[in-house]
Amino acid sequence: MSDMHFSPATLAPARGALFSRLELSSRYRRTLLTLLLCTGCLLKLSPAQAFELYKTFQTPDLFLAEVFSNDVPQVKVLMLNSSSQQQISAVFNRPFPQQRVRYWEKAGRSVWIFDDIGKEGYVPTTCGFVVENNAIKQAKVLIYRESRGEQVGEDAFLNQLKGAKAAGNKLDVQVDNITGATLSVKMMERMARTALALAALR
Repeated sequence: MSDMHFSPATLAPARGALFSRLELSSRYRRTLLTLLLCTGCLLKLSPAQAFELYKTFQTPDLFLAEVFSNDVPQVKVLMLNSSSQQQISAVFNRPFPQQRVRYWEKAGRSVWIFDDIGKEGYVPTTCGFVVENNAIKQAKVLIYRESRGEQVGEDAFLNQLKGAKAAGNKLDVQVDNITGATLSVKMMERMARTALALAALR
């Protein structure tokens, strides 16, 4: 019996049926995408046509425009020396990956957009924080890149961070946990506390 060979053209109908009929939970998206890549089913499929592995709640540009009412100030840069790196790492729970941190500031309000991970091995999630009067004015998940726990991007969760201030290396508010998303909840608390620390250094 001879070996069977499949060309991309032969596989095209199968690809279309697969993507249109299967409704996959976020838990299985990464696994299936990896398998399809290995078998060559995505040879002529662009990333935009494949599964949306990441959930975009809002782009950074739109977040900035919303915060500053479409009058976004010029970006500034906070340089972290060894001393400030130690301060940030203490609340970030590991070395902070950036020495130059971009931020935006106007009328006593500063905006910080940076990444963190809930679970080791995942691509970092991007969040934005507005700090005013040494407190979190607004917290926003911009691009969520983990397979579960995206509930932290909902207003019902994020509203818990409003008004939060620093209390040692933690926040002074109690944030409710989300079943199955404990690491994502901890990530958001950690990022909010880091935003407060960054704002205090500017």
